Amino acid sequence: MSTQTVTAPAPASAPAAPVAPLRIGAARTTRHSLALAGRGITKMRKNVTLLADAILTPVLFLLIFVYLYGGAIAHGDDDAYLRKLVPGIMVMTVFQASIGIGASLNADAATGVFDRFRSMPIARSAPLIGAVLADVVRYVVCLTTVMALSLVMGYRITTNPIATLAAFGMLLAFAVCFSWISVFIGMTAKTPGSVMGLMTALIVPLTFASNVAVPSGTMPGWLQAWSHVNPVSLLSDTMRGLLNGGAVAHPLLGTLCWMAGVVAVFFPLAMRSYRRTAG
Repeated sequence: MSTQTVTAPAPASAPAAPVAPLRIGAARTTRHSLALAGRGITKMRKNVTLLADAILTPVLFLLIFVYLYGGAIAHGDDDAYLRKLVPGIMVMTVFQASIGIGASLNADAATGVFDRFRSMPIARSAPLIGAVLADVVRYVVCLTTVMALSLVMGYRITTNPIATLAAFGMLLAFAVCFSWISVFIGMTAKTPGSVMGLMTALIVPLTFASNVAVPSGTMPGWLQAWSHVNPVSLLSDTMRGLLNGGAVAHPLLGTLCWMAGVVAVFFPLAMRSYRRTAG
């Protein structure tokens, strides 16, 4: 009598559990962003030409407005004009410095750096936030250049150290907030050159249609109305109050509203564009 060996059928493999999406909390996002900010700062340290515009732009603006146009605008009162001009030039130059971050991120996207970031277990927002934080170095270099040259020209801060620190803090915060416009354009433009062109087309009307170099009262009525609500004018008035003495509350409130509005609009737009770019 033969014996049959019955082989039991192999159990069906259980379906694979779905992979949960990577959830990264605020603390880890901050840590990742700071690490990538360190990467950006290292790039600047190894290639100091990345800071060239942050040094040359304020020098050129100060020299042009003080020595080329100053005689026609100051009406013989050079000290008063310098006191009005320097705080405005600080605002103008940090605003101009924010152009570079968009072009840099656009170049990173073209070289596939974002694909590498996408393969790493890091917060999706960390590459952009890190780049914005690293760009603070450019703003500090820019403001240091303005302050050093303006002191040589004869400008003096007449308020207390707390007001002075508040002024520089506001300048850095303003530049960081408005840099998200450049980040968004950098994520959507085709080339770094087009980022520079679009940002220049945006910044030039904002800076020159302001009270940085000339009083708003000398402008046509329609331009006066814009100058009074222009973020560059509002922050310039805030800086004059903090550095020279004077009213601060009204222009400061307007500046803070602009900063909050820009971040509320352009931060999510930049993040959405980055996700599309990164696949």
